[in-house]
Amino acid sequence: MKAIVTVIGKDKPGIIARVAADLAERAVNIEDISQTVVQGNFTMIMLCKLPENLSVSELAEDMSVSGEKIGVSVHVQHEDIFNAMHKI
Repeated sequence: MKAIVTVIGKDKPGIIARVAADLAERAVNIEDISQTVVQGNFTMIMLCKLPENLSVSELAEDMSVSGEKIGVSVHVQHEDIFNAMHKI
């Protein structure tokens, strides 16, 4: 199953490293990634493949806690829901 992970917060060193490490600890593979900094605000969106034994809701809960520890907001949603929400 695939999920979209978004990260938003004030830019600071180590955000990508920490989020990527937290995903790797859960055997989540980052298939595509885009990030930018606009006037000191960091944004990142990742397409991730989850292992069979990890649900989107479990990952969302874990990553929300991980984000709080470094001062950013992390949201996870199923790829199908993300695509439906952003369809023209």
